Amino acid sequence: MQIERLAIPDILLLTPRRFEDARGFFSETYNIRAMAEAGITQPFVQDNHSLSRERGVVRGLHCQLAPHPQGKLVRCSRGAIWDVAVDARQDSPTFGQWTAAELSAENGSQLWIPPGFLHGFCTLTENAEVQYKCTDLWDRDCERAVRWDAPELAIAWPVAPGAAVLSGKDAEAPGFSTVRNWF
Repeated sequence: MQIERLAIPDILLLTPRRFEDARGFFSETYNIRAMAEAGITQPFVQDNHSLSRERGVVRGLHCQLAPHPQGKLVRCSRGAIWDVAVDARQDSPTFGQWTAAELSAENGSQLWIPPGFLHGFCTLTENAEVQYKCTDLWDRDCERAVRWDAPELAIAWPVAPGAAVLSGKDAEAPGFSTVRNWF
C-alpha cells in the first residue's frame, strides 16, 4: 500500500495495490497490519455507504465530538469525489486549515481522517458512491456540522456556491467560528 502524508500530516492518502488482468482487478482495501504500519490503530466499528446521483453534491462538513469522536477511512467505489478534511483541534498548529484529495473508483485511493477533523466531499461525477469505515458509532447528540463554504476556511471547492447540491441540514450549518474547544 502506498501511503502519502498530505499538507496536514495527520491526514493520510492510502492507495492500495491493484492486481489487474483481462478479467479486471483485485485490490485489498483494508488490512489491519498495513493500517497499523501507517499509524491507524483504532478499530473500525461502523461502515457507511452513500450514493449521490448528481455532480456537484456536497456532503459536509461533519464531525462527532466526545464521547463518540469518529475517525474515517473514506474511499469512492464508483465515480469520483473531491474529499476534504479540516483540522478542528483547537490546540493544533494546523487548526482551521484544510487539505483535500481526489478519490475515485479509477485511482482506488482512500483518505484517513482521524478524530478531531471535519469531513466533507463534493461529487465530481454523477452516481458517485462513497464508502467509509468509522472508528466509533454514529451518535446524534455528538454530531456537529460546519458550513461547507465557510469564508473563514476558504476551501477551494470544485463547485460554485450557487451550483452546490446540499441537504437542508448542510445548507443551514453555522460557520467555522462556532468550532471552539470541540476537540
